[in-house]
Amino acid sequence: MIEQLLKTSATRFVSSYLVLGIDLVICLGSFSIAYLLRFNFEVWGVNRADFLYCLSMVTGSRLLAFLLFRSYQGIIRHTSLEDVTLLVYAVTLSAVVTALGSFLVWQWTNQVYFYVPVSILLIDLFCCLVLLSCSRFMAKAFYWSLRAGSGGVRQPVLIYGAGETGLLTRKALTQDSAQRYVILAFIDDNPYKIQKVIQGLKVISRQEAYDRFIRNQAVLPQVILAMEDASPDQKNEIAEFFLQHHVSIKTIPSVEQWIDGELKSSQIRDIRIEDLLERDPIQVANPLIGDQLRSQVVLVTGAAGSIGSELVRQVLHHHPRTIVLLDQAESALFDLEFNLQRDCKTALSYTNLVLKIGDVADETRMRHIFHDTRPDFVFHAAAYKHVPLMEQHPYEAVRVNVLGTQIVADLAVQSGVRKFVMISTDKAVNPTNVMGATKRLAEMYVQSLNRSDESLCSTRFIATRFGNVLGSNGSVVTVFRQQIQAGGPVTVTHPDIIRYFMTIPEACQLVLEAGTMGNGGEVFVFDMGEPVKIAELARKMIHLSGYTVNKEISLIYTGLRPGEKLFEELLNTNEKTLPTHHPKIMIARVNSLEHHEVKAVFDELRYRLADGDANRLVRIIKMVIPEYISKNSVFTALDAPESAPVEL
Repeated sequence: MIEQLLKTSATRFVSSYLVLGIDLVICLGSFSIAYLLRFNFEVWGVNRADFLYCLSMVTGSRLLAFLLFRSYQGIIRHTSLEDVTLLVYAVTLSAVVTALGSFLVWQWTNQVYFYVPVSILLIDLFCCLVLLSCSRFMAKAFYWSLRAGSGGVRQPVLIYGAGETGLLTRKALTQDSAQRYVILAFIDDNPYKIQKVIQGLKVISRQEAYDRFIRNQAVLPQVILAMEDASPDQKNEIAEFFLQHHVSIKTIPSVEQWIDGELKSSQIRDIRIEDLLERDPIQVANPLIGDQLRSQVVLVTGAAGSIGSELVRQVLHHHPRTIVLLDQAESALFDLEFNLQRDCKTALSYTNLVLKIGDVADETRMRHIFHDTRPDFVFHAAAYKHVPLMEQHPYEAVRVNVLGTQIVADLAVQSGVRKFVMISTDKAVNPTNVMGATKRLAEMYVQSLNRSDESLCSTRFIATRFGNVLGSNGSVVTVFRQQIQAGGPVTVTHPDIIRYFMTIPEACQLVLEAGTMGNGGEVFVFDMGEPVKIAELARKMIHLSGYTVNKEISLIYTGLRPGEKLFEELLNTNEKTLPTHHPKIMIARVNSLEHHEVKAVFDELRYRLADGDANRLVRIIKMVIPEYISKNSVFTALDAPESAPVEL
């Protein structure tokens, strides 16, 4: 019955006038107490007429003060210090008005009868404030205690972080209308906070939390990570500690994502592997990015992909005149437009959005698009990126990654594009697969255009390299998550394989910075931090999902896939890079060919596409890129010294 009553009253509130009436009753009681205290509770010594006059004066002035400050309009169950502050203002003002008013009346009439003693007003001021505040907080505590004990199984919770964010998390949990939580304690690493009490909850250390609430407990608590400024290393350390004891870990979104500036319990979510793989972000706050892109026409190829779509969002914030979204994926491009129209209304008020469906390897279609849109900047993100698939389909890798890049780059020159930024990959460094080798060829072509007569018009070509991006289509994190949701097994190619990771926004920040920083011919790389062991990544994701490795979810090794290598290289040593003004961004010192040499290779590849001979295509690429040594691939035989050369 109580639970049903609480559900009914969850969206109903006590009338403000009823609150005002109760406040006035409390004022009557507090003044009576103050009057009796003034006369040491000697009731027979109190003049009834004097008492009623003083009572009416105080009550009248207090009513006016309550109406002035609207202290009665607050929702009692959400009473806060701000509400108490209004009461202080109202009660204090009414006491001052009563004292001054009665004094002036006394002086004017020369009748001391009209004077309200200040001693009584001071006692009343204190009593009234205490009674009004206590009544509100007691009603609030009673309401939430009924809510907390109104049936159902309650989830025990430990809040990690006893700072401001932790207190806001506690508030969100206690005021949640759908879930039932019992908050056990705060956990904090600050030794000066440990053993203190905040809002009735004790602050304890991580080890004490384990000893008291986790070890030998039938029902394990959830740990909510409520530390806005926690570093990635801290998050990993905390996660490792609780995951080994099979404790579920949740986290809160950043302040920018709170609903109307307030944290809701529905926003508290399970911690994801992306939260633990984050590193200290690369800060790119270059005002020149906006200066260059503002009021310009920007073309993004591969706009519906993971990198392309984020790049579009970031470019929009710099208010270009027009942004052209080019992709061959019809449905993905439609979804992107829908999401942009929904999420970027303000930015789109400055920018015209143009969608173009087309294949970058279709020269006729690309020529029409460049003629229609006349872009000032081109961000070339369109490419095939999946290593095993491209190992099976060298034809498509050459057609799109190599010749598609040539078509778009040549049209950029002919159209007078100011800057052309190509998005490459760390797999282009000492490539072991077709995908990486074709991307390296594309790099070589755009680099060569900076030194050719064809680029004298003004177009500057820049390339950016980075590693794996979190959450991209087909990324290892996405695959592992799908395998876990399906009940396993989780497949890892090799126990020692490692990869570098970065977030999609970081990758796009680098691309925009390169577009501003580059003068033409550079290949930008940047410090991506420490590599991640993929097997450990899989184990951690299984634990985060609440399962045990090789019990509920099995982890198996399948062997390296065609073209795959154990580790990627970033060219981040002093011998192979040049510094820039940004400490995390460097320029790779890479070998390049003259434009006519690269163009001859591209012409040969285009001619050989008609044959459809994969071995011949790969052999041509290997001749141009001698460091391209195939791994776990059918093309490994082409690396043998006795393999037949190809006539160019």
